[in-house]
Amino acid sequence: MTLHILVTNDDGVSAPGLLVLAQAMRQFGDVSVVAPDHDWSGHGHTKHFKRPLRVQEVRLGDGTSALATDGSPADCVAMSVMGLLPQKIDLVVAGINSAANLGHDVSYSGTVAAIKEANIWGIAGAAVSLDIQRSSQQKPNYGLAASVACQVVQIVIQNQFPNDVFFNVNVPDIPAERFRGTRLTRQGLRVYRDRLEKRRDPRGDNYYWIGGDMPTGIPKEGTDIGAIAMGFASVTPLTLDLTAYHVLSDLGSWGWQPHELSAANGTAVPHAMPVPA
Repeated sequence: MTLHILVTNDDGVSAPGLLVLAQAMRQFGDVSVVAPDHDWSGHGHTKHFKRPLRVQEVRLGDGTSALATDGSPADCVAMSVMGLLPQKIDLVVAGINSAANLGHDVSYSGTVAAIKEANIWGIAGAAVSLDIQRSSQQKPNYGLAASVACQVVQIVIQNQFPNDVFFNVNVPDIPAERFRGTRLTRQGLRVYRDRLEKRRDPRGDNYYWIGGDMPTGIPKEGTDIGAIAMGFASVTPLTLDLTAYHVLSDLGSWGWQPHELSAANGTAVPHAMPVPA
């Protein structure tokens, strides 16, 4: 059976990383490209329910067909699964994002949001990002990121698409000869240096920009940030379940008491709570 792979991104349908990724994925099966018609970076898991979404056919840089929508990356995946594409989707790959998505970035990233949306629908996927530095004068090495993406996809295919896990892949933007390989990692600790800038428009009204310096991170061994700092690509398995299991049992000592529903009116009837001394 031929695999059907959906490729999307959050940088927009004309982004160079999208074309490189789509071309790389064709070795694994049929590829459909559905991507936003403009940049959605930093919008997180935005999904539209209260406005119409428009779609148009476009051509990628190699002449192949793609669909562009005014929706978000998550919209691209949801619409594709729900019938925008007639063929069943077996795998979703998002990227290649033109910046890293490390640590807590996964909460902000539209690239990762696309894969989260796929996972909600029971589809495996990988988000692929290239750690391009703003100060760099070199041409981004999307080819290296695509090669790592192919390695990850090959492993996912061989292991029958785990649909309760999705993968966050980050690749250092370095020459191939300096690349040290791929490591399985956990999320690291991102350090943000955001600032709120207050400005005044020509009418005298205040407006604000959330800006600041590029985030850094703590390059701890075993983390995605640590791997990138050492010249490795990081592959971090993630899940949608945000439950803090490591504290769940300890919370009983906080004085939580179970609530029972009244059979008469369905309202919650709390048990007696201990009174603090």
